Amino acid sequence: MAKTLFDKIWNAHVVTSVKGGMEVLYIDRHLIHEVTSPQAFAGLTARGIGVLRPKQTLATADHNVPTVNQHLPIAEPLSRFQVDKLSENCARFGITLYGLGHPRQGIVHVIGPELGITQPGLTMVCGDSHTSTHGAFGCIAFGIGTSQVEQVLASQCLLLSRPKRMRITVDGLLGKGVLAKDIILHIISRLSAAGGTGYFVEYAGSAIRALSMEGRMTVCNMSIEMGARGGLIAPDETTFAYLRDRPFAPTGEGWVRAEAGWRNLFSDDDAHFDRELHFRAEDIEPMLTYGTNPGMAMAVGGQIPADGGDNPASFDKSLHYMGLQPGERMLGKAIQWVFIGSCTNSRIEDLRLVAEFVRGRHKAETVRVLVVPGSKQVEAEARAEGLDKIFAAAGFEFREPGCSACLGMNEDKIPSGEYCVSTSNRNFEGRQGPGARTILASPLTAAAAAVTGRLVDVRNLL
Repeated sequence: MAKTLFDKIWNAHVVTSVKGGMEVLYIDRHLIHEVTSPQAFAGLTARGIGVLRPKQTLATADHNVPTVNQHLPIAEPLSRFQVDKLSENCARFGITLYGLGHPRQGIVHVIGPELGITQPGLTMVCGDSHTSTHGAFGCIAFGIGTSQVEQVLASQCLLLSRPKRMRITVDGLLGKGVLAKDIILHIISRLSAAGGTGYFVEYAGSAIRALSMEGRMTVCNMSIEMGARGGLIAPDETTFAYLRDRPFAPTGEGWVRAEAGWRNLFSDDDAHFDRELHFRAEDIEPMLTYGTNPGMAMAVGGQIPADGGDNPASFDKSLHYMGLQPGERMLGKAIQWVFIGSCTNSRIEDLRLVAEFVRGRHKAETVRVLVVPGSKQVEAEARAEGLDKIFAAAGFEFREPGCSACLGMNEDKIPSGEYCVSTSNRNFEGRQGPGARTILASPLTAAAAAVTGRLVDVRNLL
């Protein structure tokens, strides 16, 4: 019987089926950080049990960490407590931790791929919604809640209902200045922030195949923003080239066997999907969000809709928060902040793109720009290539790795009422700090806003 890629991986990990339609799924890799793990470890302690397979769990500190002076004690008491608690729990339960100061520390969804921990055909979970990032490698990866973090630590399994399957195909060639971030924002704007609810999405098509692994990770990262459980892309030569020689990737004969198995990870030609959607790459333009969820997005030269359709109250509330009006154009609007980072767009490819664009340019005097690498490895690569010097010459602040201004859980917050063009994944009310107004965009669009001080079509500056 023909199977989807998702079903091939899921079926290979089902331990047993449970009455009522649920299944016990074995988890190959478990990633944890300081925010959603303390309660899980406390639960284990209260029950008097340990971690079943500590070698299959990897920890890092990312959400609460400062992005300057990481050699000093963390100033915020709650952040310091959570990071210290992670270190304490990992030492107690025998879990590998890449904490502050470690050369492998970074955002959990950046270090997994760059270390080769993320591999095709695996099941991967983390107490973080953007675990869907790892699906770019052809694995089933999704975020879980704190109680489920405890379940995986205790049993290496989860009790789950199998989601429905959706395939989104994007064919054609992207235009100048259009990036992977624009692809996924375009898709979400068409489906809405809830359009993928109940589904696991497979991305396919020539435009997806043409993306680098970094681009594929950006697309899969934001699958959750349309309500999907996760997203994945079948592995191919691009995947194998990226993984080869990574620290935790197979080597020698192990690599030969692994790659042979990975080549069987694809959806059969006549596999059934519960829903199929098709998009033309040529129809996608640089995108901007105008509201308070990623589905409220439009092409850079477009107009904000005249009404909120089926949910006018929410639409009006969103525009009031953002200080915008129905029918308004975003082009030319002044902004005060630019944030380039997060698990969506903080990899070396993202930083190279921005550096190439801003070389010889300088930020607008009215704008503050934060560039935050996704890991110590990305930071080291950027410095070795001289990208930090390009950023400094442009007036950008090049920071140390962490989640930073993606979310208001650390010191990097956007002031109330000010606009931030952000390469992150969420524009919820208060996401970047109380009262902060977030506009999601690609790294190129963000860089263009940084040097002009307003929202512009980056295609006119290339």
